[in-house]
Amino acid sequence: MKITANIITLNEEKNIEEVIKSVQEVCDEVLVVDSLSSDRTCEIAESLGAKVVKQEYLGDGRQKAFGAPLAKYDWILSIDADERLDTNAIEAIKNLDLDSTRYDAFSFARKSYVGKNFIKLWYPDRVTRLYNRTKCGYTTAGGHARVDTQNVKDLDADMLHYSYEDYAHMIQTTHKFITRGARIAYQEGKRASKFDPFLHGVGALFKALILKGGAFHGLNGWNVAVISAFSSYMKYALIVEMQENE
Repeated sequence: MKITANIITLNEEKNIEEVIKSVQEVCDEVLVVDSLSSDRTCEIAESLGAKVVKQEYLGDGRQKAFGAPLAKYDWILSIDADERLDTNAIEAIKNLDLDSTRYDAFSFARKSYVGKNFIKLWYPDRVTRLYNRTKCGYTTAGGHARVDTQNVKDLDADMLHYSYEDYAHMIQTTHKFITRGARIAYQEGKRASKFDPFLHGVGALFKALILKGGAFHGLNGWNVAVISAFSSYMKYALIVEMQENE
């Protein structure tokens, strides 16, 4: 059964070549849904044989859902520009019998990096990325995107995620996610008390350091735990601020 790779992009000229070459190991078509990039993302993608469609950004889930009907094949591998298929993922996909499988989708364990540092705290971070569009698809609700199905098979395979160039990049990006997450939550009716920022911040720190063992992962574990706690604290602090400014 043939597969279409679906990649959403915005100014990804640094990443687009590597991700396309990665998926071409197992995919028969590469579809790039570009959010009006101002760099060479589209030019590079087309030079590598990808089909490029331009669409103003609709949100993560909506953007990925937008590309599904445009794919040539029913099985879709959704992958971000900063992700790659590990060698074990390539082999696992090649060994799948998609014609006769009883599953609607397959998930991968995601190995995330900050710079060259593998963040054990985030592993395995299961993500469902290979799915049959005739049976399921991405949710179009606000917030974090996901493939909406329970009929998923977990593959013993990794997707590499080069999340951030370094910790400075992580802090900069976290600021954007905090603001967006707070705004979406508020618009969806989420409300918070003045105690919630503290409670969620401390809770996130405890979960990262103790429950997930980040305290024993060296400096990288502590860095990620502290940034995660700050992110959770500020998300609820912004919701409180929005309430006060109603």
